[in-house]
Amino acid sequence: MKKLTSALLAASLISVLGGCSAPASGDPGNQTSDRTIRVAVIKQLDHASLDEISNAITAELDALAEKNGVTIEYTVDSGQNDPTILQQYGAQYVGDNVDVIIPIATLAAQTMASAADGSGIPVIYAAISDPEAAELTGLANVSGTSDALNTNQIMDMMFAQNPDIKTVGLLYSQSEKNSEKPVAEAKAYLDAKGIAYVEKTGNTNDEIIQAVSALAAADVDAVFTPTDNVVMATELSIADTLAEAGIPHYAGADSFVRNGAFATCGVNYTDLGTKTADLAFTAVMDGMDSMEDYYLMDGGIITVNTETAAKLNITDYKKAFESFGELVEVVTSEE
Repeated sequence: MKKLTSALLAASLISVLGGCSAPASGDPGNQTSDRTIRVAVIKQLDHASLDEISNAITAELDALAEKNGVTIEYTVDSGQNDPTILQQYGAQYVGDNVDVIIPIATLAAQTMASAADGSGIPVIYAAISDPEAAELTGLANVSGTSDALNTNQIMDMMFAQNPDIKTVGLLYSQSEKNSEKPVAEAKAYLDAKGIAYVEKTGNTNDEIIQAVSALAAADVDAVFTPTDNVVMATELSIADTLAEAGIPHYAGADSFVRNGAFATCGVNYTDLGTKTADLAFTAVMDGMDSMEDYYLMDGGIITVNTETAAKLNITDYKKAFESFGELVEVVTSEE
């Protein structure tokens, strides 16, 4: 993979060190007690899913520092979904020779892998739905966690709740690599059942809002969205529109549901962030030789927004979803 040309960082992009964990007290003879590990965490953009992962990563880094008698210093930055800003951060991290980079979401991971190519710096990514399609496999210094969806299971949930569905809306961004495979899987599933579907896409908040209005006008019976960061960033704005139209929104992560979507069956992002931090620590302390290309996180957690269910007048979701996994009920929050 070619290395991106490093750009000079504007002063406004210089990261401020945050969340430094103090070394734990312990055996004075501990060989790691005076070691400092420098970690760069970079979110593709700011929204609930990626914030949840980032918070779990930094909490686990603090815990690892205390447990192992080391100091872990970390920064947390956002690329604002801008390739140029992400490239600038990548150049900065490599120039600063950090010990490990933890990018969250696909574009951030691709950019950091390219920036760190040839540097020897481990890149341990979080929440990549399809690492192979994103060309993040087979790289000596790259590994991480995958939140690949079980698309068929979410489709099964949809029809378990409403067996009379005639048309499904597919809402996603064409700029999101994460969305390509699950959308293709959803189409194959619906084609096999002879169910019609309507696709609407957008690459900005306004475009997603317009796409949702078009799906409501098309009178679809349900909407499916994979772990799409562009749609996630708009969920709080579109949830009421779908609920008021009587359209349940099935999405790829619990953070969508916490922002107003109806239901999901997917990965717990706090667990994913914790696992990612553990992998990053292992990469620094023990090297990458024994690490896998990526680690697939277990799903099987059903999350339902009870406020949205009430708006949709859906009262039988517990019975409909009981065979799919552990049920977690949430209400809408803006976090």
